[in-house]
Amino acid sequence: MNLPVNRHLYLLLVLVIAGCSTPEQDMTGDETPNLLFIITDDQRFDMMGVVNPMLQTPNMDRLATDGVRFEHAFVTTPICAASRASLLTGLVERTHQFTFGTPPFKNELVGVSYPTLLREAGYRTGMVGKFGVRTEPGATDRMFDVFETFAAAPYIREAEDGTMRHLTDITTDRAIEFLRSSDPEAPFALTLSFNAPHADDGDDRQFIWPEALDSLYADVDLPTPPLSDPAFFEALPEFQKEESLNRVRWYWRFDTPEKAEHMTKGHLRMISGVDAGIGRVLDELESLGLTDNTVVILMGDNGYFLGERGYAGKWTPHELSIRVPLVVFDPRTDSRARGLNPSMPVLNIDVAPTLLDLAGIDIPTSMQGKSLVSIVDGRSPRDWRTDFFVEHLFNHPQIPKHEGVRGERYKYARYFEQQPVFEELYDLRNDPQEARNLAENPAYGDVLTEMRRRTDELQTEYGGPYVAPTEQLP
Repeated sequence: MNLPVNRHLYLLLVLVIAGCSTPEQDMTGDETPNLLFIITDDQRFDMMGVVNPMLQTPNMDRLATDGVRFEHAFVTTPICAASRASLLTGLVERTHQFTFGTPPFKNELVGVSYPTLLREAGYRTGMVGKFGVRTEPGATDRMFDVFETFAAAPYIREAEDGTMRHLTDITTDRAIEFLRSSDPEAPFALTLSFNAPHADDGDDRQFIWPEALDSLYADVDLPTPPLSDPAFFEALPEFQKEESLNRVRWYWRFDTPEKAEHMTKGHLRMISGVDAGIGRVLDELESLGLTDNTVVILMGDNGYFLGERGYAGKWTPHELSIRVPLVVFDPRTDSRARGLNPSMPVLNIDVAPTLLDLAGIDIPTSMQGKSLVSIVDGRSPRDWRTDFFVEHLFNHPQIPKHEGVRGERYKYARYFEQQPVFEELYDLRNDPQEARNLAENPAYGDVLTEMRRRTDELQTEYGGPYVAPTEQLP
């Protein structure tokens, strides 16, 4: 029986009250680790130098080579609002029910969010940068000791000293201030959330980078994005073409070769700007003597199209939209676990249980994600997932809702509000760019049937068929 979404949420909260699971980690040493969780906005999985040598991201690369970089990390909903709520709670969008245009993040979930649980356990918690989740009054006071967020625009703004600075640099400054003001005898948990490399949608320049990076990538020859041939786009169904917000923003950024080169290099410069900010924060940890006991997690909030499929944006179930960087650097781990690149699928909903596990805090049984600590320690995880639910439920006329499953070989998505329902099925092994939709190929009928069944199963587990919020906001 399909549970209504609100009923499912109630049952989860009952489970939280009833009990918690035991964390996997055997803590070594007496010190509780500090936690630094870094979030970037619109950075997809291959936008790091360690994956794509075209990029200059030495600090991200250092975290990856000294820590663990997960080869297949994904978000369960490719949009910042819902994904960030999933990061907070370890729950998929179907369950936490928050995205753009919905009522605020539920107060019932504040108590089972990772910052609240860390704070209640004695951590000094901080949020600096883009929060991206609309909450009810008092919620952030409960989650964070220090809560300092910034409007997304403009990127170039006046700093406290009267100088004009880039938002990435200002955000970095505030993170360093948080570190310097921390009690060395008490652990901290800082969430450092950069707005970059997200475009400024209201500015014709779109990608606005720090001035010091003006010449970076100037001599780089950019490859042609896959599936950017106009013939591919013209073959898409109508609802994925001109009426799609991904296509609207393609015209803003990539509709001529000259514009595409300028915009893409701007996006890359913004990523390198974030990397420089990360480097400053890591240097500050070193100067304060905190490096050896601070675990650093780096993750993107969703992927991003840079002209592929004729798109600019995210929101779809395709790999470039849902696959993101995820790095965990734990200086306390055995050197043999450093530099690993595990291949199992890991998700944004795994971050909250991982942070709690690292801190030695019981993981609420409501959380749908899994701790990554055993993998970071170089151990083989028990009963790891082989597939996961992907969805997008933002009520926007230019972003079609979808739900489906990404498995080891096949990916399935159904756009359930289209008439008739439109389905996609991809063989990721033989078609990693997702160029050939196999949903209407009779040879894949059994696969299609199984993927539909699995989608129904996970949909039911997470809350049942989509139900529009009773309070829909503009």
